[in-house]
Amino acid sequence: MNIAIIGVGQAGGKVADAVLEYESNSRTDFVTQAVAINSAKADLLGLRRVPVEKRILIGQSRVKGHGCGADNELGVRIAEEDLDEVTAAVDDVPLHEVDAFLVVAGLGGGTGSGAAPVIARELGRLYTEPVYGLGLLPGSDEGGIYTLNAARSFQTFVREVDNLLVFDNDAWRKTGESVQGGYAAINEEIARRLGVLCSAGEVDDGPVPESVVDASEIINTLAGGGVTTVGYANAHLDRPARGIFGRREAAPDETEVVNRISTTVRRATLGNLTLPANVKSTERALLIVSGPPQYLSRKGVEDARRWLEDETGTMEVRGGDYPIPDSEYVAALVVLSGVTDVPRIKELQEVGRETQRNLEERAAERPEALRNLVWGGEGGIDPLF
Repeated sequence: MNIAIIGVGQAGGKVADAVLEYESNSRTDFVTQAVAINSAKADLLGLRRVPVEKRILIGQSRVKGHGCGADNELGVRIAEEDLDEVTAAVDDVPLHEVDAFLVVAGLGGGTGSGAAPVIARELGRLYTEPVYGLGLLPGSDEGGIYTLNAARSFQTFVREVDNLLVFDNDAWRKTGESVQGGYAAINEEIARRLGVLCSAGEVDDGPVPESVVDASEIINTLAGGGVTTVGYANAHLDRPARGIFGRREAAPDETEVVNRISTTVRRATLGNLTLPANVKSTERALLIVSGPPQYLSRKGVEDARRWLEDETGTMEVRGGDYPIPDSEYVAALVVLSGVTDVPRIKELQEVGRETQRNLEERAAERPEALRNLVWGGEGGIDPLF
């Protein structure tokens, strides 16, 4: 599936950069165009892969290139005011080569959290291609204001896109990691999953899949809106070295091949989701198994697909394979679309509501507290004017 990716805000721009890096390293070709949009000039300058002419600075009249300071209502306003600049950046997208738009943003900050839903809404108005979102949830230790931002942005974003893929930072940050190292690893993980999903059906040469997962399969899986989580797992192959005469590698045992696929799909589904969720609340699912052709088995993929049907309880499970001749891994990508039982989202909303109540209460108390501070006490002091 060929995509135009629009990274909004600091996190969104870095994800777009990481996706382009993955595309280059894996020698795949699924990004038709990449754009980064931000109100902070320094964040745009820090990107490495997004073309300079596609780095769009918005809100200059309001924030002077210094960002929104975690104010996502300001992010909404500057995006609405500068929509012409945003749409001009994607005007030259060759639509005959694009299957979908993907708007990526961190939901806890100001620019991405506020501007991404506005941009997604405008793209949906202008184009017939699906507009998907990818939202990154802040960690629960990042503070109440970021959680409130994410809760409000999530509600808005999911309404404005054809489907919202969600990545929960809480589920992926490791103890003892530096902030920079942790987010870099998360961005690489996101890029890998998007890369496998989008490049699986784009086969120009090399071995042809037994069952092709093309753009229509992905679009149909994401149809109907809602929230999507993506699982991924791989198993390293102990492949024998080729002889000096380049003899063909012996065919692996069929039972071992089937069992490896089954185990990898289970790990991807039950332990490695971008957003932990009850898989039985899935509406639609998609399975892609990748690896060297001789380590892919039609029976293995079909058995795994049937297991996924049983595990999710939905009959709408699509599946296929993605041969990668030189790979040292068998990998499984599982897309669970339309999930509705997501504890992290419920927690996000509860903490967001609590934060909003706290802010409203303190705002109501502030005028009286200020009067007591300035004019309180015995006796009166006359102001200058």
